[in-house]
Amino acid sequence: MYRRSAAAAVLLAAALTLTACSSDGDGKADSGAAKAKPPASSSAPDPADAPAPAASPEAKPTGPVLPDAKLTPKTGSFKENEKKYLSGRVPEKMDPAAVLQTGQESCQRVERTAKRDKDAAVGSIVAGEIPGAKDAITYLCPEQKPILAAAEKGFPDGTRQSPAAGSYRALTQGSTCVWEAKGKDGAVLASGPEAPAKAGDKITANVPAGTAQFTSTGCYAWIPA
Repeated sequence: MYRRSAAAAVLLAAALTLTACSSDGDGKADSGAAKAKPPASSSAPDPADAPAPAASPEAKPTGPVLPDAKLTPKTGSFKENEKKYLSGRVPEKMDPAAVLQTGQESCQRVERTAKRDKDAAVGSIVAGEIPGAKDAITYLCPEQKPILAAAEKGFPDGTRQSPAAGSYRALTQGSTCVWEAKGKDGAVLASGPEAPAKAGDKITANVPAGTAQFTSTGCYAWIPA
């Protein structure tokens, strides 16, 4: 592990924020959608769960980056999987080890959350709360690929256009989750829950065929039921 000071990590986050694209462009959810409680809870906060610096979830620099031949730490050497993670990701004049550290920290957050509650780990990736989770898991902690695979089938709270018909489960323990499915003409095709939810209840949404817009609030994230 190539640990560096917290200052290096902060500088990296700032660089990625300035150079990353401002939108993921997939139209899956409104950026202003309300956030709900994740399914996991613990008696004490985990340092790995601290909010990450604002940046696009899979942000990469759009400016000049270090060529692969110069991706070397000040001491020692990088493993092959670490080099693959760093490729095209390190801005010029930045320590590659600091960039690697952000990926390692993303892995740590996924691992610690999954140990307590797998649904919470999946939801945190779906909701975009763990920056760079996809690439970090792919190259640095592949043992977490089942969590990533589950997350890739889900979508975050908010508004989703033309969702696939089927049954979905909300990854929340809160009682404020509500949802609505509308057709192309704006008519409500389905909504829920049928009865007010109680804390800890599992909430599902049956999305009918022909749904043009699915909107939810207070539901955190959805995955196929």
